[in-house]
Amino acid sequence: MATLSAAKRLVVKIGSALLVDRNTGDLRADWLHALAEDVRWLKGLGCDVVLVSSGSIALGRGVLGLPATPLALEQSQAAAAVGQIRLARAYEEALAPHTIKTAQVLVTLEDSSDRRRYLNSRATLETLLGFGVVPIVNENDTVATDEIRFGDNDRLAAQIAVTVGADQLILLSDVDGFYSANPNEDASAARYDVIDTITAEIEEMAGDAGSGLSKGGMKTKLMAAKTATTAGCAMAITEGSVMRPLRALEDGANATWFTAQSDPQAARKRWIAAMKPRGSVTLDAGAVSALTKGKSLLPAGITEVSGPFERGDSVALLDPTGRVIGSGLSRYASDEAAQIKGHQSAQIEALLGYPGRAALIHRDDMAL
Repeated sequence: MATLSAAKRLVVKIGSALLVDRNTGDLRADWLHALAEDVRWLKGLGCDVVLVSSGSIALGRGVLGLPATPLALEQSQAAAAVGQIRLARAYEEALAPHTIKTAQVLVTLEDSSDRRRYLNSRATLETLLGFGVVPIVNENDTVATDEIRFGDNDRLAAQIAVTVGADQLILLSDVDGFYSANPNEDASAARYDVIDTITAEIEEMAGDAGSGLSKGGMKTKLMAAKTATTAGCAMAITEGSVMRPLRALEDGANATWFTAQSDPQAARKRWIAAMKPRGSVTLDAGAVSALTKGKSLLPAGITEVSGPFERGDSVALLDPTGRVIGSGLSRYASDEAAQIKGHQSAQIEALLGYPGRAALIHRDDMAL
């Protein structure tokens, strides 16, 4: 069973009901400040932390005086626009006393389905984490429509966990784990401590309709678990309303852990290796040697570019004899790669007219 103190990169999903009082529409400031203590503790252990937070619509609804009934799309978007700035400020104010910097990152489903936008999101999040920042990620409800919504922040959290290569994902929920049946309706329902494989039987237990324990609740959590564990990220469902819920989980609070199928980096390498290359780049001997030592591929080490391919596409990596030694996701389209091949990274801006990325293919986006 995983422990939070062992996590190197952690994604935590926080639902609206944990952050916003259902009766008053006000922020649960005491709870948020207690969560900030947990983030400080984890950061002190050397763990990168990403928070995937709901709450913007719930906060904006109260400010605009909207009813507690389902909102029209335009009303939800307006409430999100009002609530997002308050949500970001709340996290900033909660974490600032611990000298932790925050950033707001708003995404839509298109940001993960479009490979170029996915790479942009990944690069931004990696850079923020490199600076020690805690990104606060939310679906961009201001512009998202039903066609492009993640639909549930459990799914969004799993996608973000995959994007940043997290080794653990924690879903702070209104229940303390996954049960064999709805415990509110079945006294014999049993909670699972660990689930190694999500079988058809497990999926059937999630139910079809009703409360947060079933459709739209537990089913989406299983979907999130599938996404996360396949990518090498362990996932836990635990009750989140207690003060310092992450510390409580570390200290043995009830939870269900879904076991990761591998480690995140290995899973990503397999995914890249399985992609069909759209083109190729030929490397000189020095670049081949650098790659085998875990370095990124710089333009200076490329002697030939074959395409066409776009930014984010998979390209084959060829040694000087033309032998395929691996593949990777290109940070440049083929016409741009052809312009910068053989040149130093410092010359990219002069060649392309804009300051591009130093590496053509980053080592994390490469499978040899």
